Amino acid sequence: MRKYLKPGLYALLVFMLVGILSFSFKTLPDNGLINGAYRLENGTVEQVLIFNDGYFMHTTFDKSKKQLIQTRGGAYKYSENKIDATIEFNPKNKDEIGQTKTYSFAVNKRRLTSNINGMKETWKMLDNGKGTMVGTWRSSGRMQDGKVVLSPPRARKTFKILSGSRYQWAAINAETKEFFGTGGGSYTYANGKYTETLDFFTKDSTRVGASLTFDGKVEGDLWHHSGLSSQGAKMYEIWKMEPKHL
Repeated sequence: MRKYLKPGLYALLVFMLVGILSFSFKTLPDNGLINGAYRLENGTVEQVLIFNDGYFMHTTFDKSKKQLIQTRGGAYKYSENKIDATIEFNPKNKDEIGQTKTYSFAVNKRRLTSNINGMKETWKMLDNGKGTMVGTWRSSGRMQDGKVVLSPPRARKTFKILSGSRYQWAAINAETKEFFGTGGGSYTYANGKYTETLDFFTKDSTRVGASLTFDGKVEGDLWHHSGLSSQGAKMYEIWKMEPKHL
């Protein structure tokens, strides 16, 4: 004799199944999943990838020689373990600027695996892209006579991407494809103090390894950044959060 579930029990099983499926769909990979910073080491040469809500920077440098080898960045879309990256700057290959490249990336726990041109690599996760300062910021003004003075966006820009523990800035002209410099490394932020430690710096490689501490606070989409520059000059910069590229 065929047995049938009681109506109440049947409804409960259907409810549980719908809940499981809904949870599964909500946890599918999306653009935010890959947010964070990742490192690949080969002797003294390091590669660091920073992803933040649709913008990335990828840099290769030799810490022992204090030498920048290569850097590039741009907007990206991530889905189904693939990244479509539209290059915005690449000082070693300007012809690549404006092109969209597709790369295979997948995140598994605290590792990122890549497969580029048949070469498989495993990157270590440095952070998961969470923190007070996380974002892509554009240098947008200064404090003058106690007032915030903002300048409108221009083709030439200086902007900085921050993950939970890593940062990199770049100065470029998006229209002429010019590249003016970059610097980056690790940072900390606590109790209103923002400290950067340089891993690479195109303006003055002798500064690699040095740390600078600034006063910092975030008010809405503005980051107040004040203190002494690497040349010892007083500064009070205003950085504005860029819209997400997703």
